[in-house]
Amino acid sequence: MDAERKYEIITRNLQEVVGEAELREILAKRNLKVYLGTATTGRPHIGYFVPMMKIADFLEAGCEVTVLFADLHAYLDNMKTSWELLEKRTQYYEHVIKQLLMITGADLSKLKFVVGTDVQLSREYTLDVYRLSAITTEHDAKKAGSEVVKQVESPKIGGLLYPLLQALDEEYLGVDAQFGGVDQRKIFMFAAEYLPKIGYKKRIHLMNPMVPGLSGGKMSSSEPESKIDLLDSEEEIMKKFSKAFCPAGEVEDNGVLALCRIVLFPLLEKKGRRFVIKRPEKFGGNVEFASYHELESAYKNRAVHPMDLKNAVAGEFCVLLGPVREHFASGNMKGLVKEAYPDE
Repeated sequence: MDAERKYEIITRNLQEVVGEAELREILAKRNLKVYLGTATTGRPHIGYFVPMMKIADFLEAGCEVTVLFADLHAYLDNMKTSWELLEKRTQYYEHVIKQLLMITGADLSKLKFVVGTDVQLSREYTLDVYRLSAITTEHDAKKAGSEVVKQVESPKIGGLLYPLLQALDEEYLGVDAQFGGVDQRKIFMFAAEYLPKIGYKKRIHLMNPMVPGLSGGKMSSSEPESKIDLLDSEEEIMKKFSKAFCPAGEVEDNGVLALCRIVLFPLLEKKGRRFVIKRPEKFGGNVEFASYHELESAYKNRAVHPMDLKNAVAGEFCVLLGPVREHFASGNMKGLVKEAYPDE
């Protein structure tokens, strides 16, 4: 695969790339080294398909990909995960991410998993945390984490340290680029500004769009109505999609259509399938779409009813998530879920 084709695959469907020239320069010489960090907090939802689709793209383009289970970050973020639950939640995240990547058809043999506390508690890393702390203002630390770290009236020191650790992860994982949602942008820019101040190079930053929640706004683990849990039953999936915010003819901030564009259509294309909306003959009968563009155009023109779209998308996700539910149906996996999320 030539460098231009790799660039196209790496950057497709991203909202922003900071460091395009550097990315092209690296690809002209070798494969890109990139990482995704995920804090092991709430239970992953179908929104996790979005970064997994990009991880699959990176692997297709020959990238060396690392997934960081940011367990220490989960603790620092207002203790969203207690110290006692870190190990179990990290194990749960690893199982979930592997299952989602298998659904995308990604080759897991080319992927590396790293647990944050295996890297972030070394003497060298700790000294660099102090070095960054000595030159970072409270204002810059708070600003960097404002879209990611839970905001409270009197912030804990841990929340202020969060973006410093995320910046250092770029150096200690030995990567060229960090990948994440556009909500991470302020932390990425903090890293780009501050790493050179302690003698480390500025990295490339690749940003995914944020998928709107099913109830409008951001899809979040802390808002049950905004997301589909990966272990929800088919009945629960159908019920949640039926209540989803999906105004007739409106495309902007439409979480159902966003999932179609970023997740369903690329997966269906890999399988050589069309997206089918089943309808009674009196309402025009079944209709098929070969591309997302066709579906969006039909929806804008109100040729597709919101409930018909929601039912079709829900049906596809019932099938997609079948292997995940099956994986966690065994006794050992059920036990892991209960240990990782005892309150749920």
